[in-house]
Amino acid sequence: MEYTFGSTEELLEFLNEELLSAAEAAEVLEISKVRLGKLVKDGKLIAAKEQPKMFLKSMLIEKKDELEALRKKFRPYDE
Repeated sequence: MEYTFGSTEELLEFLNEELLSAAEAAEVLEISKVRLGKLVKDGKLIAAKEQPKMFLKSMLIEKKDELEALRKKFRPYDE
């Protein structure tokens, strides 16, 4: 995906809305921070920034949909 910004203010607004910390990412995905770290280590989730780890919200929402589908498939008793 490619992004274009007309001004510094637009860029800063985008970053403020789209970049999430590791704690926020874990909350969005409804997983622990340890599980989040494992997803990153296994290459199943890419951090937008390494230190401190930051994630793009759009990527997290895609991963959340994937994780929810897997939960339904492998943990049907949770529903």
